[in-house]
Amino acid sequence: MLTSVSPALRVDRPVRVYADGIFDLFHSGHARALMQAKTLFPNSYLLVGVCSDDLTHKFKGFTVMNEAERYEALRHCRYVDEVIRDAPWTLTPEFLEKHKIDFVAHDDIPYSSAGSDDVYKHIKEAGMFVPTQRTEGISTSDIITRIVRDYDVYARRNLQRGYTAKELNVSFINEKKYRFQNQVDKMKEKVKNVEERSKEFVNRVEEKSHDLIQKWEEKSREFIGNFLELFGPDGAWKQMFQERSSRMLQALSPKQSPMSSPTRSRSPSRSPSPTFAWLPIKTSPPSSPKAASASISSLSEVDEDEK
Repeated sequence: MLTSVSPALRVDRPVRVYADGIFDLFHSGHARALMQAKTLFPNSYLLVGVCSDDLTHKFKGFTVMNEAERYEALRHCRYVDEVIRDAPWTLTPEFLEKHKIDFVAHDDIPYSSAGSDDVYKHIKEAGMFVPTQRTEGISTSDIITRIVRDYDVYARRNLQRGYTAKELNVSFINEKKYRFQNQVDKMKEKVKNVEERSKEFVNRVEEKSHDLIQKWEEKSREFIGNFLELFGPDGAWKQMFQERSSRMLQALSPKQSPMSSPTRSRSPSRSPSPTFAWLPIKTSPPSSPKAASASISSLSEVDEDEK
């Protein structure tokens, strides 16, 4: 395949590789294709041709980005050494010779356009074509399909960001509908934020309640322990009460008198029983004056003995 161009490979210069395309909405699939083209050879120079708006609209269709934006996007890709503006739709020998192109890099799928089944057929036949691999799941058409599918979402988003209905080509009724939906979404977002804040508040209250309960339990145990130490069966209050009670009893009770006291000794014959000392003595009346005087004298003697 490379025999017809092998002499060019022996030249002491970078191999000039050409890749062309529209590159609308430049994405990772474009960048990967250019990376493959750049790394085909150890020493290469990558030229990228970008078709103009007129040519693209004629053969492919309307683009999202204009040609100036597409040129600028390619210029900032690190794999690109040179951007060729207004590139031709079909490569001619004159164009290849003018830019000293050694190889053309593109995916191997036949590209039918401009009345041809494959615009790269003559390049392949000349042995100058090097295939690259497409990146599945990403393309300009895929991106546009996503936008069209979610058109209402993007229209509402841009209205909310300040774009006018005229700029978005939105009718009056749809504008009102989109703005109402935006207000509903804002209310939903506010409710969601309130719910989240409420949950956070409840969580904080639960944490604080748990801490308060723990502290209350600790203080309760401490209070009960102190109460038992003071008022328990062997508490300090009981001991103090017993001490004060014994002191009060000692203060109120007088000292006991001795069981016996010394008395004067009496002769047993002359100390009548105190029980009978004061009892009246029944005597018969004196029979004569002499007997009465005798009894009186005996009583006086008894009194003198008691004294």
